[in-house]
This record gives sequence, structure tokens and C-alpha cells, in this order.
Amino acid sequence: MFGLDPIPELQANNPSNLWMEYSKERVCNEAKTLPLNEPIHPDRVRFVCISDTHNHLDQILHCIPPGDVLLHCGDFTNFGDLDELEKFSKELKQLPHRYKIVIAGNHELGFEDGEDISGRRANANMWRLGSGSRGTHQGYKQLTDCIYLQDSSVKIYGINIFGSSWHPLPGFSFYRSRGKAIFEEWLKIPHAKILGEKYKPVVDVLMTHSPPLGHSDLPPRGDRMGDADLLNVVEKAVKPRVHVFGHTHEPKPVATTNGETLFINAAICSDKNTPLNNPVLFDLPLPEGEKKE
Repeated sequence: MFGLDPIPELQANNPSNLWMEYSKERVCNEAKTLPLNEPIHPDRVRFVCISDTHNHLDQILHCIPPGDVLLHCGDFTNFGDLDELEKFSKELKQLPHRYKIVIAGNHELGFEDGEDISGRRANANMWRLGSGSRGTHQGYKQLTDCIYLQDSSVKIYGINIFGSSWHPLPGFSFYRSRGKAIFEEWLKIPHAKILGEKYKPVVDVLMTHSPPLGHSDLPPRGDRMGDADLLNVVEKAVKPRVHVFGHTHEPKPVATTNGETLFINAAICSDKNTPLNNPVLFDLPLPEGEKKE
């Protein structure tokens, strides 16, 4: 119905070259976000976005503004070890947001159910993962004071939020190779409904760890990290109002738009995994019949 097919693996594995072709017809403009001191309005839902805090959430607690919903798009630890998870939960509890929504990133080792860790072991030395056995099996069960999403959704104030942790970086949990393998994971994101000649999103706010190709996915050094299949599924089928992600550190700009979806890279840390960027804020109108209490 949406005309979706996976990108051939040879093309998908060269995202920078692929974006040179895509950018000729795709819209990607820098977008404005709210200032950190923007007042919270009773008829709007304030979202506060962070990602890639890499075991340093304690260092930025003082500069995370209040809001109705906190979104964390993964890599809140370095290895997913139990002590890191306990530290994160204690720090998260100090934040005042009524709802805190969390997804895993590639650094949350052990969070992927049914994971084949042979790939992780093969890349253990490259990523300094010791024997490849670091992390915590089903570590998401250790998280407290938050709602954890993985290929699942939650409705807050009538706003549907969907989370997915897949990414194309080998050697970590939630890895899927570019092309058909990761495309099939993105297809799990609920598609928009067709109403006459218009689309009505089922997902209002999409959280992924990995960025879509072309949108805040270019690090200070190196090639684009975004995934073309994610971009195609988001733009052609899901059509969320907002897509929040991380994974790529030090992106410029942090927010873009295609005229339909607001894309936000909420990565906090620099490429050296030290806190650098501020949280990113956005508002959505409070749906009719909903109340903030």
C-alpha cells in the first residue's frame, strides 16, 4: 500500500553516497526548537528530549528543564552493566517529569531478547567490550521510575509514543545489518491510516535510537550514520508528527523538518562521551478531552 521495499544492501551500506542522491528530491530543512526556559502551557504537552548520556546523567540533572514527558532515546549506560543501571534509575528518579519514557541504545548490552551474542563477541576488542559478555540479561527489568519501550507503544495524554532500538552498527545489542534485515524491523512501526486522500498518523511521537538518513546523522568526523530504510518507512508509511533519536553525537543541526515531521537528535554527549549538548524541547497540543492533572 505504501510502496515500500528494502534498499539493496550495497547501496544501504554507503549512506553518505546514498544521501547525495536522496537529497536531490527529499526535503530536509533546519527546524527551530523551544528555548529551555519556555513556560509550560496548560493546553500543550511539553516533551523534554535527551539521549546518549553514557552514564553521565548525574552531571546534567541540574540543566534538564521540567516538562510533562521526558524522552530518553538510549545509550544511558556504556555497557548495560548492573551498577550502571542502578545508577541511572536513581538519577532518573530525581527528575520531576510525571512520565519518563526510555528506550535502549546499542550500549545497553543484554537488553535485546533472544540476542545472538556471537557478533558481539567477534567485535569485543574493537569496542572494548571485554570478553563480549558485558551487560545485563534483560537489563530493562532493572529500570525503575520509567516506562520502557521496545517495538511497543504507550499513550500519554492521548498522544501515542512508539519506541524502537534497532540500529546498523555491528558488535552491539539490537544490531541489524543495513538493507532487508533492518528494514523488516522498521516495518514493525505502526503505519499511518489512510482517510480519503489524507494520512492520519497512528504514531504521534516516534522514538528510535538510530537516526534516519540525512536528518542530524552526520558526526563531526566521518560519514553519515543514518539509515535509509528508516527514513523511507518514516516518510512514506509512519508519518509521525515528531521523530526523536540519538546515536550520532555532536550533530549539526539538532532539529530538522521535511515539512511534515519534526526530526530531533537529542544526543547529549560529545564524540568523547562527555556531556556537551542541552536537552531539546517540543510541545504538542493537548488532544480534545484530555487533561493534565
